[in-house]
Amino acid sequence: MEKTIHGRPYKETKRGPVLTPCAPNSVLARLGDKWTILVMSILALDPARPLRFSEIRTGIPDISQRMLTLTLRNLERDGLVLRRYFAEVPPRVEYELTAMGKTMLPALEGFTGWIRENWQEIERSRQAFDAAEAERSASGT
Repeated sequence: MEKTIHGRPYKETKRGPVLTPCAPNSVLARLGDKWTILVMSILALDPARPLRFSEIRTGIPDISQRMLTLTLRNLERDGLVLRRYFAEVPPRVEYELTAMGKTMLPALEGFTGWIRENWQEIERSRQAFDAAEAERSASGT
């Protein structure tokens, strides 16, 4: 019998619960990628106003041109971002969220809100874990 936990399907088996795919791993990997989240976030600042490549890149200082190009291309391929090319001199390209891309914003807001509320505790946990690991390594256990 198939059940769900947090929207994720799983089956109860004799050996215990087994998660079943709810989406291709490539979709999950893409939507959880930090660049995807940042690109979607900057495009969501004013969903009615398309942004040029340079505006997106300026808004995400650590992203390389190559990574931004790949991220936008993948989001376009997935139907989350619309790319418009204008045959002008010089050529102009604008990007905006599609209707489906906009439906992802509430989930993105929940996810990034959770991170914002918990990142300091996560950092403390990491530091405590790393210190304990270093102590175990030093003592040889």
